[in-house]
Amino acid sequence: MSSLVLPSKAPLLSGRGWTAFFVALIAVCALAPVLNLLVPAGSALHMSDYAVALVGKIMCYAICALAMDLIWGYTGILSLGHGLFFALGGYMMGMYLMRQIGRDGNYKSDLPDFMVFLDWKTLPWHWTLSDSFVATLILIVAVPGLVAFVFGFFAFRSRIKGVYFSIITQAMTFAAMLLFFRNETGFGGNNGFTDFKRILGAPIATQEMRMTLFALTGLSLLGFFLLSKWLIASKFGRVLQAIRDAESRVMFSGYNPLPYKLTIWVVSAVMCGVAGALYVPQVGIINPGEMSAANSIEIAIWAAVGGRATLIGPIVGAFIVNGAKSWLTVAYPEYWLYFLGALFIAVTLFLPNGIVGLVRKLASRKKRERPADEPRKRAVALEQGAEPASMPAVPAEGARA
Repeated sequence: MSSLVLPSKAPLLSGRGWTAFFVALIAVCALAPVLNLLVPAGSALHMSDYAVALVGKIMCYAICALAMDLIWGYTGILSLGHGLFFALGGYMMGMYLMRQIGRDGNYKSDLPDFMVFLDWKTLPWHWTLSDSFVATLILIVAVPGLVAFVFGFFAFRSRIKGVYFSIITQAMTFAAMLLFFRNETGFGGNNGFTDFKRILGAPIATQEMRMTLFALTGLSLLGFFLLSKWLIASKFGRVLQAIRDAESRVMFSGYNPLPYKLTIWVVSAVMCGVAGALYVPQVGIINPGEMSAANSIEIAIWAAVGGRATLIGPIVGAFIVNGAKSWLTVAYPEYWLYFLGALFIAVTLFLPNGIVGLVRKLASRKKRERPADEPRKRAVALEQGAEPASMPAVPAEGARA
C-alpha cells in the first residue's frame, strides 16, 4: 500500500517576486533618500518634501489596505471599523509627541496646551506612560490589539457575520469617534493633537527626520507584506480561506473557527495601529475625524479596487485611489466624492477581482493563446521543409492565373 505524498511547500515568493521585493526595498531605503537629500532641488530627478510626505502617507494607507485584505479577502469578514484601530495607534503616538513638546508650547507649561486651556491641573491617568517611547511602542500594538480582541471575541462567539458584522463594526467606530470628540476624555476634543516639535529629542520638522520616517514606513509595509504572505501560505492561512468559502464545512471537519477568526482579526487591527502611529508624525495631526465611517469605507475601497485575496492588489489600490485623490482634490475638488463612488460601483460591476485580477486574467488569456510549445513546433516544421502556418506559401511559376 503506497503512502500518501503531500505536496511540497511553495516558496514564500517566486524568483520574480523576490526581485520586485528587493527593488522596492532599494527604492525605499536608498533611491528615495538620495533623490530627496542629495539631488539638488532644481533637478528634474529631485524628490520634493511634498512627494516624500505624500508617498509616506499613502504607504501608511497601504498597510491598512493590506490588513483589510487579510480579514476580508482571505477570511470573508468585511470590516467597516478599521479606521478605529488606525486612529488608536495614531493617538498613542500623538500622546507621546505631545509630551515631547515640553515647555515649548504656547502656554509654556508641562501640560499640553489644550489641557492648560481647559484648566486641567494634572495629567489624566491614561497619560501616565506617554512620556516613554518604549511604553508608547508597546501601547501602539497593545491598545488596538486589546480592543480588537474584546470586540472580536464576543462578536465571533455570537456567530455574527455578513452585513450585521459590518454594521456593528461601523457602529463601534462611530461611538468611539463621539467619545474622542468630548473634551472630558483628555484627547484634545475636536482639534485632537498637533503642533508636534520633537521625537526622541530630535526635531521632527527636519528633512532628515521626514526621510527617516518615510524609510521606516516603507520597511514596515514590506515587512507586513512578507508576514501576510507567510500567514496565507501556512496551514493557518488555508483554514482562513476555508472559513471564507464554507465555514459550516470547516466546523463539520472538526475545526473551531473562533480562534482563527479572532487571531487574524487582532493581527489586522495591530497592523492598522502601526500604520496610524507612522502616519501621525508625517502628517502632523491626529483628531477624531480619522475614526469617521467614510475613512473605514475607503479602506475597503482600496482593497476592492486593487483586488481582494491578492495581497499586492490592496497596496496597488491604495496608491491608485489616493494618488487620484491627491490630484482631483486640487484640480476638481467638488467632483472627488463622485469619482470615488463611481469608481467603487465600476469595480463592483465590471472588475469583481480588482485591477490585479484583471491583469492576471489578461496574462493567462495571452498565455493560452500562445502556448509554450509553439516555438518548438515551428522549428520542427522548418527542419522538415514545411512552411510555418504563419508564413504564406509562395506559388510556383506555372501556378499563377
